[in-house]
Amino acid sequence: MAGSCSKIFFFDLDGTLLTSEKKISEKTMNALKKFTDAGNHFCINTGRAIDSAKAVYQGLHLDFKGSFLCGSNGTEIYSVDDEKYVYKTGVPLELVPRIIELSEKFDVHCHTYNENNIVSKKNGECMEYYRRVIKTPLVVTDDIMKELPTPPSKMIAIELHDHEKHEKFRMALQEMAGDKLTLLYSNPYYLEIFPSDAGKGSAVKRLADYLGIDIRNTYAAGDEQNDISMIEAAGCGIAMINGTEATKKSADVITRLDNDHDGLAEFILNAI
Repeated sequence: MAGSCSKIFFFDLDGTLLTSEKKISEKTMNALKKFTDAGNHFCINTGRAIDSAKAVYQGLHLDFKGSFLCGSNGTEIYSVDDEKYVYKTGVPLELVPRIIELSEKFDVHCHTYNENNIVSKKNGECMEYYRRVIKTPLVVTDDIMKELPTPPSKMIAIELHDHEKHEKFRMALQEMAGDKLTLLYSNPYYLEIFPSDAGKGSAVKRLADYLGIDIRNTYAAGDEQNDISMIEAAGCGIAMINGTEATKKSADVITRLDNDHDGLAEFILNAI
């Protein structure tokens, strides 16, 4: 476990830690190495599922001692060193078919996940768009529940052309699920659906508590609506200058430079 003087830095991926080309620049990478070499912890805190977060971690050749991955908007917390989950929850199984049925009523694409795959009733334009970046294998099936032995980490509803239709679906789902689910946009096209006891902010608090780190020694950086809870939960919440206005309003500080120009490097170094 970490000492009480250790710090932990939580990073969203797209639009934050990663450049537009889905890379980490040399300057930011060097800052991360100095931060973790000082005995601090690195954590990816993303809407992506853990398998996708792992693929990014490995694909970028990250190898920081004491790294963690928080996936699916805080429903999964994974220790890279120990190769195990330290926390896991999911969308209640009884809600999954009701969510799918509602999405079909509103003609909005919706899919979910099991441990290793994306699970969907169809593979159309929205899924093709989603899998440009997310390389997780896809299972297409009429019987989604057969592919879900445990509650799925999250679901996602995608609408590429009609945001008003997307919003009508969101409001109907909120009415149906009440306080059981949190519904947040991770970008203009993706509506994240996950249990209300999760969220990126809850992951910040859970992991800090697990490591014995004072919340004042936590840092979190993001750019989108689903990052707001972790920015507000952290001791120092950082919004990217390229982020949404709502995200900037929630932050303690805003970067001077965007994600394509090492906007986070100075904050990482200052946190050591």
